Amino acid sequence: MRPKKKYILETLDPILEEMVSDVLTEMPPLPLDFMIGWLRKRSGAAGSLRVSMKQKNASLKQELSAATNFMQEAGGAIAAEGADAVESEEDDDDECDEIPESFRKPDAQMGKARQSVSAEAYGQWNQKKAFTPPSFAKSDEQKARLEATISNSFLFSALEPADMQTVLLAMKECNFDAGQEVIKEGDDGDFMFVIEKGSLDCTKNIGGEVKVVKTCDPGDVFGELALLYNCPRAASVVAKDVCTCWQLDRETFNHIVKEAAVKKRNRYEQFLTSVALLQGMDQYEKSQIADALKCETYSKGEIIVKQDDPGDKFYIVEEGELYAEKSRAESGAVRVMDYKPGDYFGELALLKNQPRAASVIVSSDGAKVLALGRQSFNKMLGPLQDLLKRNVDKYSN
Repeated sequence: MRPKKKYILETLDPILEEMVSDVLTEMPPLPLDFMIGWLRKRSGAAGSLRVSMKQKNASLKQELSAATNFMQEAGGAIAAEGADAVESEEDDDDECDEIPESFRKPDAQMGKARQSVSAEAYGQWNQKKAFTPPSFAKSDEQKARLEATISNSFLFSALEPADMQTVLLAMKECNFDAGQEVIKEGDDGDFMFVIEKGSLDCTKNIGGEVKVVKTCDPGDVFGELALLYNCPRAASVVAKDVCTCWQLDRETFNHIVKEAAVKKRNRYEQFLTSVALLQGMDQYEKSQIADALKCETYSKGEIIVKQDDPGDKFYIVEEGELYAEKSRAESGAVRVMDYKPGDYFGELALLKNQPRAASVIVSSDGAKVLALGRQSFNKMLGPLQDLLKRNVDKYSN
């Protein structure tokens, strides 16, 4: 067994099992802070006085980085799809760095509370099977309702139009009465749900008492954690009133939705490495931004932001060329800035909570921009606000 595989199996996996289970139990609003605190306790931060605080912090960062890199590596393997030539089993044992099948938990253990994160990677040891998604007949009105419901969910935002249509047809309409239990804590999960109408309570058994930890409303998704991480249901879900939900099976989710999300993340993470503004951010922070970005496509001459309009998005140019134009009473419209891939704009309106200072117009045959909403901008780019504020005097957005 190669050192890397041995390290994953004997050292990293037990730590991840405990940490992920505790994160899913607590569901903290700032999971990274929670994990750092968890690792600090796990490493015995109150232990030997001979170890300096600097050494402890370095050790914690190294352990968290190793855990984060492993989870990203496991998820990224989904997009590989057998790109390398097939080698002999002996060569594979000696040379392949993929996680071995023995890393996956036995079926008998799947009902236990603590489970490892298992992105269903494909390789010689886990061949990807042919897949035909289910199809449930729907009227145009039903498909329009469903698409409107799921369009705002991150899980589905990465889907191409053809994949979106496949998912729409694969979803099955389910109706639940008030008080009906839809998901039971600890059960295996084969479906996720999107709420169209009604509300549902997520409950957990905490200290022998059933407590409501979250309420899901129309447009929300629930049940996806069991599919994303191949673990038992983290909570029970009970309908508060009469509800209409759309159910998506595990196979369709894994083959279409999860793959698209992973491919989107990988593509955007690679692109973000070329954005000068984000050079100081670590891989974890970039992956969080990649998850929140939404691609918008524009044609030549289209206005992406208009001067004096309210500003609620920050933009990064992915493809094409744009320019900023500012209207002044004394001189009319003046071109004040040009943008190319990797440039960004729109931060001034968000930083100062004021209207757009200029219009941004597409000058090439087409353009793609990656948009980050105000809430995500404030949460993820907070550490860079000083840098952005120093740059706002260079041009108007």
